Amino acid sequence: MLDVFRTRLKTIGTDLREMPERVRTTARLSQQTGMLWSFTKPGVVELVRVLASGSQNPSLIYRINARNTPSKPAIVWRGRVTTWGELDERIDRLSTGLVRRGIGRKKSVIMMMRNRQEFVEIGAAAARAGAAAVAISWRSTAKELAYLANHSGARGIVTEPELLPAIEQAKDELSPAFLENVFVVGSEAVTSGPVRTTALDRLYEDPAPKNKSLDAANDEDAAVVIYTSGTTGKPKGAVRKFPKDTMQATFRFINETPLRVDDVHLVACPLYHSTAFGFMTFSAMLGQTIVIMEEFKPEAFLQVVERHSVTTTALVPTMLHRVLELPLATRKKYDSRTLRSVFSGGAPLPAPLALDFMDAYGDILFNFYGATETGVVTLAKPADLRAAPGTIGKALPGNEIRLLGDDRREVPPGQVGELFVRNKMLVAGYHNDAAATEQSMLDGFFSVGDLARCDVSGHYFIEGRKRDMVISGGVNVYPAEVEGALEQHPAVAECAVIGVPDREWGERVRAFVVKKAGTSLDEGELKAFVRERLAGAKVPRDFVFIDALPRNPTGKVLKRELRDLG
Repeated sequence: MLDVFRTRLKTIGTDLREMPERVRTTARLSQQTGMLWSFTKPGVVELVRVLASGSQNPSLIYRINARNTPSKPAIVWRGRVTTWGELDERIDRLSTGLVRRGIGRKKSVIMMMRNRQEFVEIGAAAARAGAAAVAISWRSTAKELAYLANHSGARGIVTEPELLPAIEQAKDELSPAFLENVFVVGSEAVTSGPVRTTALDRLYEDPAPKNKSLDAANDEDAAVVIYTSGTTGKPKGAVRKFPKDTMQATFRFINETPLRVDDVHLVACPLYHSTAFGFMTFSAMLGQTIVIMEEFKPEAFLQVVERHSVTTTALVPTMLHRVLELPLATRKKYDSRTLRSVFSGGAPLPAPLALDFMDAYGDILFNFYGATETGVVTLAKPADLRAAPGTIGKALPGNEIRLLGDDRREVPPGQVGELFVRNKMLVAGYHNDAAATEQSMLDGFFSVGDLARCDVSGHYFIEGRKRDMVISGGVNVYPAEVEGALEQHPAVAECAVIGVPDREWGERVRAFVVKKAGTSLDEGELKAFVRERLAGAKVPRDFVFIDALPRNPTGKVLKRELRDLG
Protein backbone atom coordinates (compact mmCIF):
# COMPACT_ATOMS: atom_id res chain seq x y z
CA MET A 1 0.00 0.00 0.00
CA LEU A 2 2.87 2.37 0.82
CA ASP A 3 4.47 1.72 -2.57
CA VAL A 4 1.20 2.50 -4.31
CA PHE A 5 0.91 5.74 -2.34
CA ARG A 6 4.46 6.76 -3.25
CA THR A 7 3.86 5.99 -6.92
CA ARG A 8 0.69 8.07 -6.86
CA LEU A 9 2.53 11.00 -5.25
CA LYS A 10 5.26 10.76 -7.89
CA THR A 11 2.63 10.79 -10.66
CA ILE A 12 0.92 13.83 -9.15
CA GLY A 13 4.27 15.60 -8.92
CA THR A 14 5.02 14.90 -12.57
CA ASP A 15 1.57 16.11 -13.59
CA LEU A 16 2.02 19.37 -11.68
CA ARG A 17 5.44 20.01 -13.25
CA GLU A 18 4.07 19.40 -16.72
CA MET A 19 0.85 21.36 -16.15
CA PRO A 20 2.10 24.74 -17.47
CA GLU A 21 3.31 23.18 -20.75
CA ARG A 22 0.04 21.29 -21.16
CA VAL A 23 -1.97 24.44 -20.59
CA ARG A 24 0.12 26.35 -23.16
CA THR A 25 -0.21 23.55 -25.71
CA THR A 26 -3.97 23.28 -25.26
CA ALA A 27 -4.47 27.06 -25.31
CA ARG A 28 -2.48 27.39 -28.53
CA LEU A 29 -4.43 24.56 -30.14
CA SER A 30 -7.78 26.06 -29.12
CA GLN A 31 -6.96 29.44 -30.61
CA GLN A 32 -5.01 28.32 -33.69
CA THR A 33 -7.50 25.71 -34.89
CA GLY A 34 -10.62 27.73 -34.11
CA MET A 35 -11.71 25.18 -31.50
CA LEU A 36 -12.05 27.91 -28.89
CA TRP A 37 -14.94 29.49 -30.80
CA SER A 38 -16.52 26.25 -32.00
CA PHE A 39 -17.59 24.83 -28.64
CA THR A 40 -21.24 24.94 -27.61
CA LYS A 41 -22.46 24.64 -24.04
CA PRO A 42 -23.31 20.91 -24.36
CA GLY A 43 -19.88 20.32 -25.91
CA VAL A 44 -18.11 22.07 -23.04
CA VAL A 45 -20.09 20.06 -20.48
CA GLU A 46 -19.15 16.78 -22.18
CA LEU A 47 -15.50 17.84 -22.57
CA VAL A 48 -15.26 18.68 -18.85
CA ARG A 49 -16.90 15.36 -18.01
CA VAL A 50 -14.38 13.44 -20.13
CA LEU A 51 -11.39 15.39 -18.81
CA ALA A 52 -12.54 14.78 -15.24
CA SER A 53 -12.64 11.05 -15.95
CA GLY A 54 -8.98 11.06 -16.93
CA SER A 55 -9.71 8.80 -19.90
CA GLN A 56 -7.69 8.97 -23.13
CA ASN A 57 -9.91 6.48 -24.93
CA PRO A 58 -10.20 7.63 -28.56
CA SER A 59 -13.88 6.70 -28.79
CA LEU A 60 -14.70 9.64 -26.52
CA ILE A 61 -13.71 12.01 -29.34
CA TYR A 62 -16.89 10.99 -31.13
CA ARG A 63 -19.00 11.49 -28.01
CA ILE A 64 -17.68 15.02 -27.45
CA ASN A 65 -18.32 15.96 -31.08
CA ALA A 66 -21.83 14.48 -30.88
CA ARG A 67 -22.69 16.75 -27.97
CA ASN A 68 -20.91 19.76 -29.42
CA THR A 69 -22.09 19.75 -33.05
CA PRO A 70 -24.63 16.92 -33.39
CA SER A 71 -25.92 18.02 -36.81
CA LYS A 72 -22.53 18.74 -38.41
CA PRO A 73 -21.49 16.25 -41.13
CA ALA A 74 -18.94 13.83 -39.68
CA ILE A 75 -18.44 11.31 -42.49
CA VAL A 76 -19.22 11.46 -46.18
CA TRP A 77 -19.01 8.09 -47.90
CA ARG A 78 -20.62 6.91 -51.14
CA GLY A 79 -22.67 10.10 -51.16
CA ARG A 80 -24.14 9.33 -47.74
CA VAL A 81 -23.72 11.94 -45.02
CA THR A 82 -23.60 10.88 -41.36
CA THR A 83 -23.65 13.59 -38.69
CA TRP A 84 -21.61 13.51 -35.52
CA GLY A 85 -24.75 12.78 -33.50
CA GLU A 86 -25.69 9.87 -35.74
CA LEU A 87 -22.15 8.53 -35.80
CA ASP A 88 -21.85 8.43 -32.01
CA GLU A 89 -25.21 6.65 -31.76
CA ARG A 90 -24.06 4.02 -34.28
CA ILE A 91 -20.80 3.53 -32.37
CA ASP A 92 -22.73 3.00 -29.13
CA ARG A 93 -25.04 0.43 -30.73
CA LEU A 94 -22.16 -1.40 -32.39
CA SER A 95 -20.14 -1.46 -29.16
CA THR A 96 -23.07 -3.03 -27.33
CA GLY A 97 -23.43 -5.59 -30.13
CA LEU A 98 -19.75 -6.53 -30.01
CA VAL A 99 -19.86 -7.08 -26.26
CA ARG A 100 -22.98 -9.24 -26.68
CA ARG A 101 -21.01 -11.42 -29.11
CA GLY A 102 -18.13 -11.83 -26.65
CA ILE A 103 -15.83 -9.16 -28.05
CA GLY A 104 -15.27 -6.97 -25.02
CA ARG A 105 -12.40 -6.17 -22.70
CA LYS A 106 -9.07 -7.76 -23.59
CA LYS A 107 -10.56 -9.30 -26.73
CA SER A 108 -9.84 -8.31 -30.31
CA VAL A 109 -11.60 -8.16 -33.66
CA ILE A 110 -10.04 -8.00 -37.14
CA MET A 111 -11.07 -5.36 -39.66
CA MET A 112 -10.42 -6.55 -43.23
CA MET A 113 -12.19 -4.09 -45.51
CA ARG A 114 -11.66 -1.46 -48.12
CA ASN A 115 -12.08 2.13 -47.05
CA ARG A 116 -15.63 2.57 -45.81
CA GLN A 117 -17.56 4.15 -42.96
CA GLU A 118 -17.84 0.93 -40.95
CA PHE A 119 -14.05 0.85 -40.63
CA VAL A 120 -14.20 4.02 -38.54
CA GLU A 121 -17.19 2.81 -36.52
CA ILE A 122 -15.73 -0.59 -35.65
CA GLY A 123 -12.45 0.91 -34.48
CA ALA A 124 -14.27 3.33 -32.17
CA ALA A 125 -16.82 0.73 -31.00
CA ALA A 126 -14.09 -1.76 -30.09
CA ALA A 127 -12.27 0.91 -28.09
CA ARG A 128 -15.51 1.85 -26.34
CA ALA A 129 -15.93 -1.79 -25.37
CA GLY A 130 -12.36 -1.99 -24.06
CA ALA A 131 -11.34 -4.26 -26.93
CA ALA A 132 -8.62 -4.06 -29.57
CA ALA A 133 -9.32 -3.40 -33.25
CA VAL A 134 -6.82 -5.20 -35.51
CA ALA A 135 -6.50 -3.52 -38.91
CA ILE A 136 -5.21 -5.69 -41.76
CA SER A 137 -5.06 -5.33 -45.53
CA TRP A 138 -8.19 -6.31 -47.45
CA ARG A 139 -5.81 -7.88 -49.95
CA SER A 140 -4.59 -10.46 -47.38
CA THR A 141 -4.34 -13.99 -48.72
CA ALA A 142 -5.79 -16.98 -46.86
CA LYS A 143 -2.34 -17.83 -45.51
CA GLU A 144 -1.72 -14.26 -44.34
CA LEU A 145 -5.16 -14.04 -42.76
CA ALA A 146 -4.67 -17.27 -40.83
CA TYR A 147 -1.34 -16.05 -39.48
CA LEU A 148 -2.70 -12.62 -38.48
CA ALA A 149 -5.86 -14.03 -36.91
CA ASN A 150 -3.98 -16.60 -34.84
CA HIS A 151 -1.11 -14.29 -33.93
CA SER A 152 -3.48 -11.54 -32.73
CA GLY A 153 -5.83 -13.97 -30.97
CA ALA A 154 -8.79 -12.29 -32.64
CA ARG A 155 -12.28 -13.42 -31.65
CA GLY A 156 -13.87 -12.39 -34.92
CA ILE A 157 -13.60 -10.47 -38.16
CA VAL A 158 -15.54 -7.79 -40.01
CA THR A 159 -15.19 -8.04 -43.77
CA GLU A 160 -16.93 -7.60 -47.10
CA PRO A 161 -18.86 -10.33 -48.96
CA GLU A 162 -16.34 -10.21 -51.84
CA LEU A 163 -13.49 -11.06 -49.44
CA LEU A 164 -15.08 -14.17 -47.92
CA PRO A 165 -13.09 -16.59 -50.15
CA ALA A 166 -9.91 -15.85 -48.16
CA ILE A 167 -11.71 -16.80 -44.92
CA GLU A 168 -13.20 -19.92 -46.51
CA GLN A 169 -9.76 -21.05 -47.74
CA ALA A 170 -8.25 -20.45 -44.28
CA LYS A 171 -11.15 -22.10 -42.42
CA ASP A 172 -9.24 -25.15 -41.19
CA GLU A 173 -6.52 -22.96 -39.65
CA LEU A 174 -8.90 -20.60 -37.84
CA SER A 175 -10.23 -21.13 -34.32
CA PRO A 176 -13.89 -22.01 -33.65
CA ALA A 177 -14.26 -18.81 -31.61
CA PHE A 178 -13.08 -16.76 -34.60
CA LEU A 179 -15.42 -18.53 -37.03
CA GLU A 180 -18.41 -17.86 -34.76
CA ASN A 181 -18.01 -14.13 -35.36
CA VAL A 182 -17.59 -13.59 -39.09
CA PHE A 183 -19.45 -10.35 -39.77
CA VAL A 184 -20.11 -9.04 -43.26
CA VAL A 185 -20.95 -5.42 -43.98
CA GLY A 186 -24.38 -4.86 -45.40
CA SER A 187 -27.61 -6.62 -44.55
CA GLU A 188 -27.09 -9.96 -46.29
CA ALA A 189 -25.67 -12.87 -44.30
CA VAL A 190 -24.41 -16.14 -45.75
CA THR A 191 -25.97 -19.10 -43.96
CA SER A 192 -24.66 -21.84 -46.23
CA GLY A 193 -21.23 -22.67 -47.53
CA PRO A 194 -17.87 -23.28 -45.80
CA VAL A 195 -18.29 -20.32 -43.41
CA ARG A 196 -21.45 -19.05 -41.79
CA THR A 197 -21.62 -15.29 -41.47
CA THR A 198 -23.63 -12.69 -39.60
CA ALA A 199 -24.73 -9.42 -41.17
CA LEU A 200 -22.95 -6.57 -39.41
CA ASP A 201 -26.22 -4.63 -39.48
CA ARG A 202 -27.51 -7.04 -36.83
CA LEU A 203 -25.03 -5.61 -34.35
CA TYR A 204 -26.50 -2.14 -34.80
CA GLU A 205 -29.90 -3.38 -33.67
CA ASP A 206 -29.04 -3.23 -29.98
CA PRO A 207 -30.27 -0.01 -28.36
CA ALA A 208 -27.63 2.49 -27.30
CA PRO A 209 -27.24 2.58 -23.51
CA LYS A 210 -29.32 5.33 -21.87
CA ASN A 211 -26.72 5.92 -19.16
CA LYS A 212 -23.58 6.53 -21.21
CA SER A 213 -21.10 5.67 -18.50
CA LEU A 214 -17.41 6.22 -19.07
CA ASP A 215 -16.49 2.98 -17.29
CA ALA A 216 -15.84 0.94 -20.40
CA ALA A 217 -14.13 3.82 -22.14
CA ASN A 218 -11.79 4.22 -19.17
CA ASP A 219 -10.52 0.69 -19.59
CA GLU A 220 -6.83 0.63 -20.43
CA ASP A 221 -7.19 -2.61 -22.37
CA ALA A 222 -8.58 -0.70 -25.36
CA ALA A 223 -6.08 -0.59 -28.20
CA VAL A 224 -5.54 -0.48 -31.92
CA VAL A 225 -3.23 -3.15 -33.34
CA ILE A 226 -1.72 -2.31 -36.73
CA TYR A 227 0.44 -4.90 -38.42
CA THR A 228 3.54 -3.58 -40.12
CA SER A 229 3.95 -4.01 -43.85
CA GLY A 230 6.05 -7.12 -43.54
CA THR A 231 8.26 -6.17 -46.50
CA THR A 232 11.03 -8.52 -45.32
CA GLY A 233 9.19 -11.26 -43.46
CA LYS A 234 6.26 -11.91 -41.14
CA PRO A 235 4.47 -8.69 -40.15
CA LYS A 236 4.64 -7.58 -36.53
CA GLY A 237 1.58 -6.28 -34.68
CA ALA A 238 2.27 -2.85 -33.19
CA VAL A 239 0.02 -2.36 -30.17
CA ARG A 240 -1.08 1.24 -29.72
CA LYS A 241 -2.68 1.92 -26.37
CA PHE A 242 -3.86 5.30 -25.13
CA PRO A 243 -1.94 6.49 -22.05
CA LYS A 244 -2.67 9.83 -20.41
CA ASP A 245 -0.15 11.77 -22.54
CA THR A 246 -1.56 10.66 -25.90
CA MET A 247 -3.81 13.68 -26.36
CA GLN A 248 -1.08 16.20 -25.52
CA ALA A 249 1.32 14.54 -27.96
CA THR A 250 -1.34 14.80 -30.67
CA PHE A 251 -1.99 18.44 -29.81
CA ARG A 252 1.72 19.22 -30.22
CA PHE A 253 1.68 17.84 -33.75
CA ILE A 254 -1.50 19.65 -34.75
CA ASN A 255 -0.03 22.91 -33.47
CA GLU A 256 2.71 22.64 -36.09
CA THR A 257 0.19 22.37 -38.93
CA PRO A 258 -2.50 24.60 -40.49
CA LEU A 259 -5.29 22.17 -39.46
CA ARG A 260 -8.56 23.82 -38.38
CA VAL A 261 -11.96 22.74 -37.08
CA ASP A 262 -13.67 23.85 -40.30
CA ASP A 263 -11.47 21.68 -42.54
CA VAL A 264 -12.81 18.98 -44.83
CA HIS A 265 -10.38 16.06 -44.70
CA LEU A 266 -10.10 13.49 -47.51
CA VAL A 267 -9.09 9.92 -46.63
CA ALA A 268 -7.39 8.56 -49.75
CA CYS A 269 -4.82 6.10 -48.35
CA PRO A 270 -5.93 2.67 -47.07
CA LEU A 271 -7.45 3.01 -43.59
CA TYR A 272 -5.66 -0.14 -42.40
CA HIS A 273 -2.42 1.84 -42.68
CA SER A 274 -1.18 4.24 -39.99
CA THR A 275 -1.04 7.28 -42.31
CA ALA A 276 -4.73 7.25 -43.18
CA PHE A 277 -5.93 6.12 -39.76
CA GLY A 278 -3.73 8.66 -37.94
CA PHE A 279 -4.80 11.68 -39.96
CA MET A 280 -8.42 10.59 -39.83
CA THR A 281 -8.07 10.57 -36.04
CA PHE A 282 -6.51 14.05 -36.04
CA SER A 283 -9.49 15.25 -38.07
CA ALA A 284 -11.95 13.64 -35.68
CA MET A 285 -10.24 15.30 -32.72
CA LEU A 286 -10.96 18.68 -34.30
CA GLY A 287 -14.51 17.76 -35.27
CA GLN A 288 -13.81 18.16 -38.98
CA THR A 289 -15.84 16.62 -41.80
CA ILE A 290 -14.19 13.45 -43.14
CA VAL A 291 -14.67 12.34 -46.75
CA ILE A 292 -13.72 8.73 -47.47
CA MET A 293 -12.47 7.50 -50.86
CA GLU A 294 -12.83 3.76 -51.28
CA GLU A 295 -9.80 3.54 -53.55
CA PHE A 296 -7.33 6.13 -54.78
CA LYS A 297 -7.36 7.01 -58.47
CA PRO A 298 -5.62 10.23 -59.51
CA GLU A 299 -8.39 11.85 -61.55
CA ALA A 300 -11.09 10.66 -59.14
CA PHE A 301 -9.03 12.22 -56.34
CA LEU A 302 -9.17 15.62 -58.04
CA GLN A 303 -12.89 15.17 -58.68
CA VAL A 304 -13.55 14.52 -54.98
CA VAL A 305 -11.41 17.51 -53.95
CA GLU A 306 -13.52 19.78 -56.16
CA ARG A 307 -16.90 18.21 -55.32
CA HIS A 308 -16.46 18.40 -51.53
CA SER A 309 -14.19 21.47 -51.31
CA VAL A 310 -11.54 19.36 -49.61
CA THR A 311 -8.98 21.36 -47.63
CA THR A 312 -6.65 18.66 -46.22
CA THR A 313 -5.51 15.17 -47.13
CA ALA A 314 -2.69 12.69 -46.49
CA LEU A 315 -1.06 10.82 -49.37
CA VAL A 316 1.94 8.61 -50.02
CA PRO A 317 4.52 9.90 -52.54
CA THR A 318 3.36 7.46 -55.22
CA MET A 319 -0.03 9.15 -55.17
CA LEU A 320 1.53 12.58 -55.63
CA HIS A 321 3.47 11.17 -58.58
CA ARG A 322 0.33 9.72 -60.16
CA VAL A 323 -1.53 13.03 -59.85
CA LEU A 324 1.32 14.86 -61.59
CA GLU A 325 1.42 12.21 -64.31
CA LEU A 326 -2.08 13.21 -65.41
CA PRO A 327 -2.11 15.37 -68.54
CA LEU A 328 -2.07 19.05 -67.69
CA ALA A 329 -5.40 19.52 -69.44
CA THR A 330 -6.94 16.86 -67.18
CA ARG A 331 -5.57 18.45 -64.03
CA LYS A 332 -6.83 21.89 -65.04
CA LYS A 333 -10.37 20.55 -65.40
CA TYR A 334 -10.71 20.43 -61.59
CA ASP A 335 -10.69 23.28 -59.10
CA SER A 336 -8.34 22.28 -56.28
CA ARG A 337 -7.83 25.74 -54.83
CA THR A 338 -9.54 24.76 -51.56
CA LEU A 339 -6.57 22.50 -50.68
CA ARG A 340 -4.56 24.12 -47.88
CA SER A 341 -2.42 21.21 -46.69
CA VAL A 342 -1.32 17.94 -48.25
CA PHE A 343 0.66 15.65 -45.94
CA SER A 344 3.06 13.13 -47.48
CA GLY A 345 4.46 10.15 -45.61
CA GLY A 346 4.70 6.38 -45.47
CA ALA A 347 7.62 6.27 -47.91
CA PRO A 348 10.54 8.55 -48.92
CA LEU A 349 9.50 11.73 -50.75
CA PRO A 350 11.99 12.48 -53.56
CA ALA A 351 13.07 16.12 -53.63
CA PRO A 352 12.18 16.65 -57.33
CA LEU A 353 8.68 15.26 -56.73
CA ALA A 354 8.11 17.60 -53.79
CA LEU A 355 9.23 20.64 -55.75
CA ASP A 356 7.20 19.66 -58.82
CA PHE A 357 4.06 19.19 -56.73
CA MET A 358 4.45 22.54 -55.00
CA ASP A 359 5.14 24.27 -58.30
CA ALA A 360 1.88 22.83 -59.60
CA TYR A 361 -0.37 23.23 -56.54
CA GLY A 362 1.32 25.81 -54.36
CA ASP A 363 3.33 25.60 -51.17
CA ILE A 364 0.84 23.37 -49.39
CA LEU A 365 2.94 20.20 -49.11
CA PHE A 366 4.14 18.84 -45.75
CA ASN A 367 6.46 15.84 -45.49
CA PHE A 368 6.37 13.92 -42.23
CA TYR A 369 8.42 11.04 -40.90
CA GLY A 370 6.99 8.51 -38.53
CA ALA A 371 6.12 4.87 -38.19
CA THR A 372 3.33 2.73 -36.88
CA GLU A 373 5.50 2.15 -33.82
CA THR A 374 6.53 5.76 -33.11
CA GLY A 375 3.78 8.07 -34.27
CA VAL A 376 4.81 11.24 -36.12
CA VAL A 377 8.41 12.21 -35.30
CA THR A 378 9.45 14.99 -37.71
CA LEU A 379 7.68 17.44 -39.99
CA ALA A 380 8.99 19.33 -43.02
CA LYS A 381 6.93 22.39 -43.87
CA PRO A 382 6.83 23.80 -47.41
CA ALA A 383 9.64 26.26 -46.63
CA ASP A 384 11.79 23.36 -45.36
CA LEU A 385 11.18 21.38 -48.55
CA ARG A 386 12.39 24.31 -50.64
CA ALA A 387 15.34 25.21 -48.39
CA ALA A 388 16.52 21.63 -47.80
CA PRO A 389 15.19 19.42 -50.63
CA GLY A 390 14.68 15.83 -49.58
CA THR A 391 14.36 16.58 -45.88
CA ILE A 392 11.90 14.89 -43.56
CA GLY A 393 11.99 18.08 -41.50
CA LYS A 394 12.86 18.90 -37.94
CA ALA A 395 11.96 17.03 -34.78
CA LEU A 396 8.46 17.81 -33.56
CA PRO A 397 8.02 19.07 -29.99
CA GLY A 398 7.96 16.16 -27.56
CA ASN A 399 10.31 13.99 -29.64
CA GLU A 400 13.89 13.13 -28.65
CA ILE A 401 15.96 11.77 -31.52
CA ARG A 402 19.30 10.00 -31.36
CA LEU A 403 21.34 8.95 -34.39
CA LEU A 404 23.56 6.10 -33.27
CA GLY A 405 26.45 4.32 -34.93
CA ASP A 406 27.19 0.62 -34.67
CA ASP A 407 28.97 1.34 -31.38
CA ARG A 408 25.71 2.81 -30.04
CA ARG A 409 27.27 6.26 -29.71
CA GLU A 410 25.73 9.36 -31.24
CA VAL A 411 27.19 10.32 -34.59
CA PRO A 412 28.24 13.93 -35.31
CA PRO A 413 26.14 16.24 -37.55
CA GLY A 414 26.21 15.21 -41.19
CA GLN A 415 27.02 11.56 -40.52
CA VAL A 416 24.59 8.67 -40.87
CA GLY A 417 23.31 6.74 -37.89
CA GLU A 418 20.38 4.56 -36.93
CA LEU A 419 17.42 6.72 -35.91
CA PHE A 420 16.10 6.13 -32.40
CA VAL A 421 13.21 8.16 -30.99
CA ARG A 422 11.57 8.64 -27.61
CA ASN A 423 8.17 10.28 -27.23
CA LYS A 424 4.77 9.83 -25.64
CA MET A 425 3.38 8.10 -28.74
CA LEU A 426 5.59 5.00 -28.75
CA VAL A 427 3.63 1.78 -29.05
CA ALA A 428 3.34 -0.54 -26.07
CA GLY A 429 5.39 -3.05 -28.04
CA TYR A 430 4.86 -5.82 -30.57
CA HIS A 431 2.00 -8.18 -29.86
CA ASN A 432 3.23 -11.58 -28.67
CA ASP A 433 6.79 -10.76 -29.70
CA ALA A 434 8.88 -9.74 -26.71
CA ALA A 435 12.12 -10.47 -28.57
CA ALA A 436 11.31 -8.06 -31.40
CA THR A 437 10.22 -5.42 -28.89
CA GLU A 438 13.47 -5.77 -26.96
CA GLN A 439 15.59 -5.60 -30.12
CA SER A 440 13.91 -2.33 -31.12
CA MET A 441 14.34 -0.59 -27.75
CA LEU A 442 17.39 1.10 -26.26
CA ASP A 443 17.17 3.07 -23.01
CA GLY A 444 13.55 3.96 -23.69
CA PHE A 445 14.22 4.90 -27.33
CA PHE A 446 12.65 2.98 -30.23
CA SER A 447 14.05 2.21 -33.69
CA VAL A 448 12.38 0.70 -36.74
CA GLY A 449 15.76 0.34 -38.45
CA ASP A 450 15.86 3.56 -40.46
CA LEU A 451 19.17 5.31 -41.14
CA ALA A 452 19.30 9.09 -41.12
CA ARG A 453 21.56 12.12 -40.91
CA CYS A 454 21.01 15.59 -39.51
CA ASP A 455 22.53 18.80 -40.87
CA VAL A 456 23.69 21.72 -38.77
CA SER A 457 20.31 23.46 -39.11
CA GLY A 458 18.47 20.53 -37.56
CA HIS A 459 16.98 19.12 -40.76
CA TYR A 460 16.84 15.31 -40.87
CA PHE A 461 17.27 13.19 -43.99
CA ILE A 462 16.44 9.49 -44.33
CA GLU A 463 19.25 7.49 -45.95
CA GLY A 464 17.46 4.15 -46.14
CA ARG A 465 16.91 1.10 -43.98
CA LYS A 466 19.76 -0.40 -42.01
CA ARG A 467 19.10 -3.79 -43.58
CA ASP A 468 19.25 -2.21 -47.07
CA MET A 469 22.66 -0.55 -46.64
CA VAL A 470 25.18 -1.71 -49.25
CA ILE A 471 28.81 -2.35 -48.28
CA SER A 472 30.91 -2.32 -51.43
CA GLY A 473 34.66 -2.74 -51.07
CA GLY A 474 34.37 -1.71 -47.42
CA VAL A 475 32.50 1.51 -48.26
CA ASN A 476 29.04 2.10 -46.79
CA VAL A 477 26.64 3.05 -49.58
CA TYR A 478 23.23 4.42 -48.54
CA PRO A 479 20.60 3.68 -51.20
CA ALA A 480 18.69 6.91 -50.55
CA GLU A 481 21.75 8.98 -51.46
CA VAL A 482 22.18 7.17 -54.78
CA GLU A 483 18.45 7.30 -55.49
CA GLY A 484 18.47 11.03 -54.77
CA ALA A 485 21.21 11.58 -57.36
CA LEU A 486 19.40 9.49 -59.98
CA GLU A 487 16.11 11.30 -59.40
CA GLN A 488 17.73 14.57 -60.41
CA HIS A 489 17.94 13.33 -64.00
CA PRO A 490 15.03 14.84 -65.95
CA ALA A 491 14.21 11.52 -67.67
CA VAL A 492 13.98 9.46 -64.44
CA ALA A 493 10.44 8.98 -63.13
CA GLU A 494 11.41 6.84 -60.14
CA CYS A 495 14.16 4.49 -59.09
CA ALA A 496 15.33 2.10 -56.39
CA VAL A 497 18.81 0.97 -55.41
CA ILE A 498 19.86 -2.34 -53.87
CA GLY A 499 23.03 -4.29 -53.23
CA VAL A 500 23.73 -7.57 -55.02
CA PRO A 501 26.50 -10.11 -54.27
CA ASP A 502 29.82 -9.48 -55.99
CA ARG A 503 32.84 -11.79 -55.84
CA GLU A 504 35.38 -8.97 -55.88
CA TRP A 505 33.62 -6.20 -53.94
CA GLY A 506 31.41 -8.22 -51.62
CA GLU A 507 28.43 -6.26 -52.90
CA ARG A 508 27.88 -3.96 -55.84
CA VAL A 509 25.27 -1.29 -56.36
CA ARG A 510 22.40 -2.02 -58.74
CA ALA A 511 19.81 0.58 -59.76
CA PHE A 512 16.31 -0.12 -61.06
CA VAL A 513 15.04 2.80 -63.11
CA VAL A 514 11.62 3.79 -64.46
CA LYS A 515 11.87 6.26 -67.35
CA LYS A 516 9.43 9.10 -67.81
CA ALA A 517 7.01 8.56 -70.67
CA GLY A 518 8.32 9.75 -74.02
CA THR A 519 11.96 9.95 -72.95
CA SER A 520 15.02 7.94 -73.99
CA LEU A 521 17.76 6.97 -71.60
CA ASP A 522 20.63 4.48 -71.54
CA GLU A 523 23.01 3.07 -68.95
CA GLY A 524 26.04 5.05 -70.12
CA GLU A 525 24.23 8.37 -69.85
CA LEU A 526 22.97 7.61 -66.36
CA LYS A 527 26.33 6.35 -65.14
CA ALA A 528 28.05 9.54 -66.32
CA PHE A 529 25.30 11.63 -64.71
CA VAL A 530 25.74 9.94 -61.32
CA ARG A 531 29.56 10.09 -61.47
CA GLU A 532 29.32 13.88 -61.51
CA ARG A 533 27.44 13.78 -58.21
CA LEU A 534 28.73 10.82 -56.20
CA ALA A 535 32.00 9.12 -55.30
CA GLY A 536 33.02 6.12 -57.40
CA ALA A 537 31.97 3.38 -54.96
CA LYS A 538 28.43 4.76 -54.91
CA VAL A 539 27.94 4.77 -58.68
CA PRO A 540 25.73 1.81 -59.69
CA ARG A 541 27.58 -0.89 -61.62
CA ASP A 542 24.31 -2.18 -63.09
CA PHE A 543 21.22 -0.39 -64.37
CA VAL A 544 17.98 -2.26 -64.95
CA PHE A 545 15.17 -0.42 -66.75
CA ILE A 546 11.66 -1.56 -65.75
CA ASP A 547 8.12 -0.31 -66.35
CA ALA A 548 7.24 0.22 -62.67
CA LEU A 549 8.71 -0.42 -59.24
CA PRO A 550 7.01 -3.14 -57.21
CA ARG A 551 5.24 -1.53 -54.26
CA ASN A 552 2.94 -2.64 -51.49
CA PRO A 553 -0.50 -0.98 -51.21
CA THR A 554 0.89 1.76 -48.98
CA GLY A 555 3.54 2.84 -51.47
CA LYS A 556 6.68 1.23 -50.07
CA VAL A 557 9.06 -0.25 -52.63
CA LEU A 558 9.37 -4.02 -52.23
CA LYS A 559 13.12 -4.37 -52.56
CA ARG A 560 12.97 -8.10 -51.91
CA GLU A 561 11.11 -8.45 -55.22
CA LEU A 562 13.81 -6.42 -56.96
CA ARG A 563 16.43 -8.78 -55.55
CA ASP A 564 14.44 -11.71 -56.93
CA LEU A 565 14.66 -10.16 -60.40
CA GLY A 566 18.38 -10.89 -60.35
